[in-house]
Amino acid sequence: MIKGLGWGQSPVSAPPALGKMGVEWAKIGAKVLLPLTRIETAMDWQLLGLSFVTVFLAEIGDKSQLAAIALGSSAKSPRAVLLGSMTALILTSFLGVIAGGSIAQFFPEKLLKALAAIGFAILALKLLWPALSNESD
Repeated sequence: MIKGLGWGQSPVSAPPALGKMGVEWAKIGAKVLLPLTRIETAMDWQLLGLSFVTVFLAEIGDKSQLAAIALGSSAKSPRAVLLGSMTALILTSFLGVIAGGSIAQFFPEKLLKALAAIGFAILALKLLWPALSNESD
């Protein structure tokens, strides 16, 4: 038992408040994060640029940007709004990359690209023809 913690017999045992579900989520998180410990020797600059441009263009005029504008205009500390917005975007991007990497282990790349294309096509149709989305409401 680790002195001072009092949680159990090993350093990986969870506090009682987490229960069995918390332990299971921690195990899943560890399995997902372990492949990220590989050290890559070369940076794929083309992929970095493509990721930046794609996310940048997707975020222009997005709800998160509009929320940051609203918060920044009325806040006494715009720096806090900037740091909070940056942290939120980094965390959501991190979760997206982790989820994408995990899903890619189970499904072929072509299937994932096809599903993404279909999803974007559906969103585009709903934006182009608002009557389609209003009929279902």
